[in-house]
Amino acid sequence: MVLPSDTAKPPGVPASAAQVAPEEALRLTEAFRMFSQASEELSGAYSELQVQVARLTEQLAAANGALRQQYQEKAALTERLSLLLDALPAGVVVLDDVGNVVQTNPAASDFLGGVDVDAGWAAIYAEALTPGDTPGEFIAGERRLAVDVTPLDSAGGRIVLLHDITEAQQLKTQAARTQRLAAMGEMAAQLAHQLRTPLTAALLYAGNLESAEIPAHSRASIAGKTVAQLKHIEHLIQDMLLFARGEVLGRERFAVSDLLAELARNFEPLALSARAGFVVADHSDGGLLTGTRKSLVSALTSLLENALQAVDGRPAGRIELSARCEEETLQLAVTDNGPGMDAATAARLFEPFFTTRSNGTGLGLAIARGVVRAHGGGIDVVSNPGAGARFIVSLPCPKN
Repeated sequence: MVLPSDTAKPPGVPASAAQVAPEEALRLTEAFRMFSQASEELSGAYSELQVQVARLTEQLAAANGALRQQYQEKAALTERLSLLLDALPAGVVVLDDVGNVVQTNPAASDFLGGVDVDAGWAAIYAEALTPGDTPGEFIAGERRLAVDVTPLDSAGGRIVLLHDITEAQQLKTQAARTQRLAAMGEMAAQLAHQLRTPLTAALLYAGNLESAEIPAHSRASIAGKTVAQLKHIEHLIQDMLLFARGEVLGRERFAVSDLLAELARNFEPLALSARAGFVVADHSDGGLLTGTRKSLVSALTSLLENALQAVDGRPAGRIELSARCEEETLQLAVTDNGPGMDAATAARLFEPFFTTRSNGTGLGLAIARGVVRAHGGGIDVVSNPGAGARFIVSLPCPKN
């Protein structure tokens, strides 16, 4: 007898299919579950992505707004700078790293007679600007310009600033003339005293010449003394006129060594006659000066003669004239081993009509200082009692 199976089998279905169907259903169920889970995760990720997109959109909008505001601010700043550049009374020329003009303002174009963009600055400089009397100053037509070049470290170019100093130069000249005239007014009484003494002596000597009883040899001596007093008066008047006129510079360019050689030729005979040692130390290294050579020779000769009078009569008197270039400044020094002077005397040395000698005019050092100042320099004195004196003349000496 055959017993029925525990699992019913549908008719026409193989036994293996009936056994696989439950397992397939489990797999399908698991696959559906995983699909549902993935769908939920994908939906969550999509929602989170939407949130991030919205947040990034807001941030981008804020960033765009900030950039737009910065652009507007920079555009306004550029406009203000452009208006300021156009309104500046000073000329501005912007150059690139090879020296061509990138930008300019109306003042610069006016000063230089027109400036084209991409034009070479070297050609403009050579054509429109002529070096003036003072270093850093140039002549452009009827104007005097101060030119200052500043490098642009970040861009590699340069900015050229042109300042119109025509009016300032005129005011400076007028102020110097007014100062000289005021000094002349203060010196009038002193000049009258200075002239009266030699004039009285000359009149006395000339009166003696009228006497017929004076021997011929005495007459010649008196005549010589009369001429000496008149020459002293002439020297006083010449110095006064030099001081009143001031110094007008020339455009001569000469070597410092040539200046020292001329001074040595002129002064060595005087030092030799006074039995004073005289040496020249030239360390100018080929330096060049611009100005009036004759005026500088005269001014330095006054300093040398002043030193010679300081060592006159002293044993082993010695005078040294030295020159040394430091950066763009030439220092000319006149040193003596004379008696020196105290601080009060040194402070008044360059005052007109101040002198420590009975036969001095008191104008030599004042005129020398005027000449040196006209050349853009100055004079200092270093001295102590018993330690000699050192006069130091500083002059601009630009490098070649």
